[in-house]
Amino acid sequence: MADTFVSQTRDALTAFWGERNERERKQIALAGVVALLALVYAVLIDPAYSGRAKLQKNLPTLRQQAADMQAMAGEAGALANNAAPPAPEMTKEGLDASMASKGLKAQNVAVTGNLAKIQLSAVSFAGVVAWLDEVQKSARVTVLDANVTVLPQADSVNVTLSLQQQKSE
Repeated sequence: MADTFVSQTRDALTAFWGERNERERKQIALAGVVALLALVYAVLIDPAYSGRAKLQKNLPTLRQQAADMQAMAGEAGALANNAAPPAPEMTKEGLDASMASKGLKAQNVAVTGNLAKIQLSAVSFAGVVAWLDEVQKSARVTVLDANVTVLPQADSVNVTLSLQQQKSE
């Protein structure tokens, strides 16, 4: 089937070419060469030339960005070598003081090593959240378990927290 199509097309082109006189053949051949050159230019030469010009235009900016990134990488390496100061050790007194600064009073605070269990009754939920945010940032403490019971008064809750202090690296 494909051979038939190819042979029919070849026969049709041969017949078309045979019907043309020498002048028409030269004009068709010249038009074909011009079309081929235009296609080569449009597909191969122009994109390469345009891309090269664009790259030359953007190259100074790219070099500056590369230099900036190398400087930032050097700063990051220097900062990585400087260890963060260790967080203060978690103590019952420290936890009580930080809660008092947020207007919270714990019923019970038990600290064992890097673990703490805290019970709060009838406290502001917003105050507990603010205190937890502060203690997580300043003392590198994470919440292992939280049990929150909502009370009928607005923004009032009973909370039991289990906290763990992250070890310094």
